[in-house]
Amino acid sequence: MMRRIWLTGALVALLWAAPAKADTGVIVRTTGGLPALQALCLLPATCSVVRGLDGALGQVFLVTTPLPVQTFLGLLPGGLTGFVDAEVDQLLSLVDLTKLVPTPIPSTLMSDRSSVPYGGTNVWNSYANQTASGIVEVQNAQKSFNVTGTGIVADIDTGVDPGHPALQGVLLPGYDFTRNQAGGSEMTDLNPSDFQTFPPQPCPTCQPATVNQSTAAVLDQSTAAVLDGNGNPNKYAAFGHGTMVMGIIHLVAPSAQLLPLKAFHSDGTASLSDILRAIYYGVQNSANVINMSFDTKSSSVELQKALDYVNQQGVICAASAGNDGMAEIVYPAALQTDVMGVASTTDQDTRSSFSNFGNAIVWVAAPGEAIVTTYPFSTYSAGWGTSFSAPFVSGGAALLHNLKTTIAQSEAANAVAHAVPLADSGMGNGRLNLCLTLGSVAAGSCSQDFRVSTTPLTATITAGQQANFTVSAAPLHGSTQTVIWSCMGAPAQATCTVSPSSVKLDGTNPSTATVTFATMARAFASPLALPRYTPPMRLWATWAALFAWLAVLSTLCSFIRTSRQRPGLVAVAGLFAISLCAASCDIGNPPASPTLSSVALSPTSVTGGSSSTGTVTLSAPAPSSAALVSLSSSVSAATVPASVTVVAGATTTNFTVSTSAVTTSTPVTISASYAGATKTASLTVNPPAGTPAGTYKLTVTGTSGGTLTHSSTVQVTVQ
Repeated sequence: MMRRIWLTGALVALLWAAPAKADTGVIVRTTGGLPALQALCLLPATCSVVRGLDGALGQVFLVTTPLPVQTFLGLLPGGLTGFVDAEVDQLLSLVDLTKLVPTPIPSTLMSDRSSVPYGGTNVWNSYANQTASGIVEVQNAQKSFNVTGTGIVADIDTGVDPGHPALQGVLLPGYDFTRNQAGGSEMTDLNPSDFQTFPPQPCPTCQPATVNQSTAAVLDQSTAAVLDGNGNPNKYAAFGHGTMVMGIIHLVAPSAQLLPLKAFHSDGTASLSDILRAIYYGVQNSANVINMSFDTKSSSVELQKALDYVNQQGVICAASAGNDGMAEIVYPAALQTDVMGVASTTDQDTRSSFSNFGNAIVWVAAPGEAIVTTYPFSTYSAGWGTSFSAPFVSGGAALLHNLKTTIAQSEAANAVAHAVPLADSGMGNGRLNLCLTLGSVAAGSCSQDFRVSTTPLTATITAGQQANFTVSAAPLHGSTQTVIWSCMGAPAQATCTVSPSSVKLDGTNPSTATVTFATMARAFASPLALPRYTPPMRLWATWAALFAWLAVLSTLCSFIRTSRQRPGLVAVAGLFAISLCAASCDIGNPPASPTLSSVALSPTSVTGGSSSTGTVTLSAPAPSSAALVSLSSSVSAATVPASVTVVAGATTTNFTVSTSAVTTSTPVTISASYAGATKTASLTVNPPAGTPAGTYKLTVTGTSGGTLTHSSTVQVTVQ
C-alpha cells in the first residue's frame, strides 16, 4: 500500500512539472488484462486506454499518454500488474521514394484487352495470360494438379474495390481498421470533389497513365492526374495498392476467398497498432494465409509476437522484401520463422534493380515488374515492386492449401523453397515455380512445357536498318519438345523472321534463336522544279511585226530620196507599212474573250508528303482585269489553293498541289473552273516506298505439338 501511495505521489509531481504536449500512443502487453491497465490509467493524467489489439486474447492494448515516453515506460514495470512489454506505436509507409514505373510507359503494356473467361467471370487477356503468370507456371500448375485454391487469403493493405467485377465473386466483407468499421473498402478514402466525374468511369480505350511511383493504370488523364498529384504529401499515393495485390492473389488462386483488412490509409501510412489488430483479426476470422506487402526498417517486439501467434495457429504468411535495392534488414520479412520474405525478379530471371536482397530477408523471389492486375474503378493496372511479388507466393499458399488443408507455415515454406535457382546472390531459394512447389507435397508433376522470353525488349531504328533480338525457349519439367518459331506484327515494307525457324529442347538448357526485324528505307520523290512561267510568243505575229517595221524603215528612206519625184508612191508605201504594223500589234481589233482550255499536273504520281505542280491554260490571253480560276480537290490527301490568278495578257499560270502521307495508293481528281468551263486532271498519291514510321509490337510465338504455344513481345520504333 505504501508503495502504491508513493507511486501516486511521484506521478502527481511529474505531471505537475511536465509541459502540455500531444499524447503519444504506446502498445502495452500485460497478463493482467484490461482491468490492470485501467487501474494504472486511473491515476491522474497518466494514460487512456484506446482499445485492445489482440482480439479475444485480451493482453495487448493501445494506450495514449501525455507523459514523456520514457517517463511513462519507466512507470510500467512497477506500476502495471502483469506487465510484459511496451513500445511506441510507430508509423509505417507503403510509398516508395523512387519512381519504379518506367518512362515512357511501354505502348504494348496492357494492350491486349480482349475478354477471356477466368475465375468465373471475364477479365482482360493481358491479365489472365500475362508473362509473369507463365514464368511461375500458374496455369500449368492449376491444370496439372487440378487446383485453383481453397481457404481464405487475408491481405493487410489499403483495402479493396469491392465492386471490381473480377474479384466480386470471392471477396469477403473484411474490416476497416482506419475507421473502426466493418468492410475493407478503399473507396471510402476518395473525396468526390477531387474528381471531375465521380465515381470515375472505366476507360477501356485509354492508354496506361502513371498514378503513383509504382503503378500505371488504364484511366482517363484527369483521374490519373488527381491520383498522381493530389497535394504534397499526396493523399492518394498508395490508393489502389490493396486492389492490385488482391488481383494477383486471385490470378494464382482464383477460387480462394479474399479477406481485405484495411490497415493503411490511401496516402500509404498505417500505424503499427492497426497492423497488429489486422493480424490478430485475420487469424481469429479463419484466414489460412496472410499477405503483407509492406516493410519497415524498425523492429517490433509486438509484431514478432503477433506473427509467432499466427504461426502457432497454422496460418501461412508472406511479406515483401522492400524496394531500396539494398541488402538490408526489413520487417516482417526478416522474421523467417513466421514469414516468407519475397524479392522481385525480371522476366529474364535476374534480380530487379529496385529489389532488396540478402538471405536474411529473402526466402524466395517472384516476378515484380509490369505485373498486370486489377485496379479500382473496374479497370486494370501494372505494378512494379516487391509488393506485387509477395502475392504470387500467397496465392501459391492457397494452392498448397487446396492439396493439403492442414499445411502450415514451415511445410509451406519448405515447398516454396523448391524453386528455380538464380544467378544473382541473396535471392533466397530462387525464383518461385508453382509446379515445383506443388510437386513437393503431392504426387504428380506438371506436363512438359517451355517458357519463351526475348531480349532486349525494345529497339529504335531508322527506316532501312534492322533490329535483332534473341528469343529463348527454356525447357520445363525435362521438356524435349521441338519448338517452331513465328513472328507477327511487322508493318508494310518490313519483315520479321526467326532463325533457326525451330529448336529442339534438351530438357535442361534454354535454346535460342535470332529474331530479325528488317525495314526498307523511305525515298521521297523531290517535287519537280519547273521554271517560272513566261507567256509564249506568237511566231506569226513576230514575223509580221518585223516585216512591217522593215517596210516602214524602207519607206522612210525612200521618202527622203524620192519625195519630190513620186509623192503618190511614197504615200501608198507608208499607208501599207502602217497597216501591217497595226495588224501585227492588234491595233484596232478588240481582244477575244478567253475560256478555260485545260488543267495539267506534273508529275501525275507522287509519294504522300511531296507535291505536284499544276498548270491552268486559257484559250486566249487574260483580260486586263486578270482571270481568276477556281480550284478544288476530290480528297483530303491532296490540297490546292481555292483559286489561282492568270495575270492580264497571259494564257497560263502554275499552282502547287500539296499531299499528305497515305497508307494505300489514293487517286485524286483536281478540278479547275473559269467562265463556265471546268477541266480536270488526275493525280495518284502513293504510300512511302519504305517502312512507315511508327512504333510496332512484334509477337514472337513458339509452338510445340500444334497446340502448346507461348509468346513474348518486343517493341520496335521505326523513325
